[in-house]
Amino acid sequence: MKIGRVVGTVVCSVKDERLTGLKLLVVQELTIEQARTKTFHVAADTVQAGNGDLVLFAAGSSARQTEKTTGKAIDCAIIAIVDQVNLVQELA
Repeated sequence: MKIGRVVGTVVCSVKDERLTGLKLLVVQELTIEQARTKTFHVAADTVQAGNGDLVLFAAGSSARQTEKTTGKAIDCAIIAIVDQVNLVQELA
């Protein structure tokens, strides 16, 4: 799993019929300290995330392990909306 922030949406008027009903969101990958990286992903939303939400996302075959993404051509899925991140010690 990785942490990121939803920064946009992707709208597709023509797509594989198995993707019908899935909301596609643009997620900017973050460091654990929530600093922005230059990496972006298009992710299927399985938890009703929205713009600005801090989320956990899974990539690769793990992204197809949710009830909404099983058997679909998905490489990235938002699997949780993060309420809080607590680090036990300061990172070097």
